[in-house]
Amino acid sequence: MKSKIIIYQVLTRLFGNRNLTRQPNGSLQENGVGKMNDFDTAVLGRIRDMGATHIWYTGIIRHATQTDYTGYGIPRQNPHVVKGRAGSPYAITDYYDVDPDLATDVEHRMQEFEQLVERTHKAQLKVIMDFVPNHVARQYRSVCKPAGVQDLGEGDDTSRRFSPQNNFYYCPGQPFDPYFDKDDYEEMPARATGNDRFDNRPGQNDWYETIKLNYGIDYSDASGNGRHFDPIPNTWGKMTDILLFWAAKGVDGFRCDMAEMVPHEFWTYATRIVKERYPDIVFIGEVYDTSQYRIYVQSGFDYLYDKVGMYNCIRDVICGRRPASSITYQWQSTDDIHDHMLYFMENHDEQRIASDFFCADGFKALPGLIVSVLLKANPFMLYAGQEFGERGMDAEGFSGRDGRTTIFDYWTVDAIYRGFFDRAQLTKEEKRLALKYQQVLRIANREKAVREGESFDLMYVNPQSYQFNPRRQFAFLRKCDDDVLLVAVNFGSGRVNINIVIPGHAFDYLQLQEKEVEGTDLLTGEQKVFAMRRDGTVQTELRPHSGRIIKFNMKTETNGYVLNEHNKDEFPPAHTAEHLLNQVMVRMFGCERSRNAHIERKKSKISYIIDHKPTRQEEKAIAQQMNELIEADLPVTYEFVDRNHLPAGVQLDRLPEDSSETIRLVRIGDFDVCPCIGKHVRSTAQIGRFEILGTNWNEEEHSFRIRYKVVQ
Repeated sequence: MKSKIIIYQVLTRLFGNRNLTRQPNGSLQENGVGKMNDFDTAVLGRIRDMGATHIWYTGIIRHATQTDYTGYGIPRQNPHVVKGRAGSPYAITDYYDVDPDLATDVEHRMQEFEQLVERTHKAQLKVIMDFVPNHVARQYRSVCKPAGVQDLGEGDDTSRRFSPQNNFYYCPGQPFDPYFDKDDYEEMPARATGNDRFDNRPGQNDWYETIKLNYGIDYSDASGNGRHFDPIPNTWGKMTDILLFWAAKGVDGFRCDMAEMVPHEFWTYATRIVKERYPDIVFIGEVYDTSQYRIYVQSGFDYLYDKVGMYNCIRDVICGRRPASSITYQWQSTDDIHDHMLYFMENHDEQRIASDFFCADGFKALPGLIVSVLLKANPFMLYAGQEFGERGMDAEGFSGRDGRTTIFDYWTVDAIYRGFFDRAQLTKEEKRLALKYQQVLRIANREKAVREGESFDLMYVNPQSYQFNPRRQFAFLRKCDDDVLLVAVNFGSGRVNINIVIPGHAFDYLQLQEKEVEGTDLLTGEQKVFAMRRDGTVQTELRPHSGRIIKFNMKTETNGYVLNEHNKDEFPPAHTAEHLLNQVMVRMFGCERSRNAHIERKKSKISYIIDHKPTRQEEKAIAQQMNELIEADLPVTYEFVDRNHLPAGVQLDRLPEDSSETIRLVRIGDFDVCPCIGKHVRSTAQIGRFEILGTNWNEEEHSFRIRYKVVQ
């Protein structure tokens, strides 16, 4: 089955750190550091359950740092050529080593990485890691290279500014002399700086902590014949061997830093060799020059950052600087390679959505999320903490308060810490935002229309009118087989009622039929019947900064295509309390959910089979936990999934034998999920106070019966 790739990026050093000191420019000893072992089965399961298919462990390879690891045989770095106390993960000091910061046992850091890869795969996630091909740290020296491997720069002719077989570029006879105090750091002759600075005098705004790798291009050759690729440059072989080394560790893909600063001829050479041995491995390229997109796809890249295109566009739409209709131009400009474009809204280089430098509110970006994830079948990437609305407004140290999460400092990221390691401290809004992300990401892989269907942009037939505002609304269709999704989003701050024109061309292109259909909003569970007619309209209401994902089937008659028959007239607060109580009992007593419940407005009764009669203290604990969950105001949300895409632990044995293939799941925060078609409140605070009226114990059957009511 084809899947929609959802990449979850983590800055490994920051993710699991639970030290709350957060001293600006603090040392590892002061501020602590996250470890690879923080990604245990539970954490990886939560990431997978959110909808991710891949995890990008940023900063695995050993890089320059001001922390002293000489006791482990690791060369110390001069602090004047290291950015920040922790250092940049893109200033590599040994391509064959793992960052010692990340290891619980530094001596066995490579084994810990191998175990991380194994755990990740067991969690049904694939592993992406960085490959940094354009530059290395000023004091690069491998101490972990395999026997027989020649180090970078070893054997270079330093008397020549350029040689096709050198690994670096040199400034013969000139010392490294930057426009800032380098104190006791010496480099003779100076080597070119990573951002294509080929003299010996980089400034503070240059990548002064790095040196440029030489792939056989003589940048000073004014004749335009500066590409020396025959014989194969020495650097090509060494860097390809590094890729093969990590691929052999079980890595599933490489995110290639600043790929466009390395000649595409090298990528053709390297990706061919690597993919011959590891056919399923993927290459993701950081390419910003849109004119080179197709060259790098042809050179072996599976996916490319669409930063200058779609990211910039959607950011501007969110911030009101461009109309929503401009999204159409962006996807059209890369439509011939759209499967190769990687969409995202945050990463380690970009400002956080909820920062004061972007839009200061994670909810304002939800329409952009829906479009980025659902518009096409291409991959989507999100950055750890984005789903909780991490603001990135800390002044951590080296980079200052810039709306980004630091890559240079030892730090604990507030939203990640609470979201994964102290969830009780998450605010209601953070929980609600995370659930929205979870809904959208899960829809991406559970709906075949998203994973592999056709897309049809509706904006060209929905110009500015009293019933549609293309500056703030965007709409499109997705279809596969007989399943259709009508997606509409509202980037505006006001509630709107819109009429979406469905043109005749959409009926021809997607092979739609004119008929009355029954649609279900996959975000809210709301259902509506409407007519699909050529050049007709579909009316819907959109809340501020929100969207609708309306699913319908072209073959099913309008008689409830996704829900099983349900004749109960339940009281929603009591019924929602039943869900909570089931999960409370499962967790407290290890029992099954109840198979014997009578839920009514005035009094409800429910029974459980457990191993012992609960004590009075345990009964009080049941009521206490129930009211704590109610007071937490957990959101109640819905998902519609087919039987083949049920979350782990969800059982269907209590549904009728003739139940439909599409199942409605009811989620209460991240506390409980189960298939159900009854009525529920929107959040647990609407339940009211939970009171146990009495209990009964049947010793012979080990049946514990609870009588309860909810007080509004």
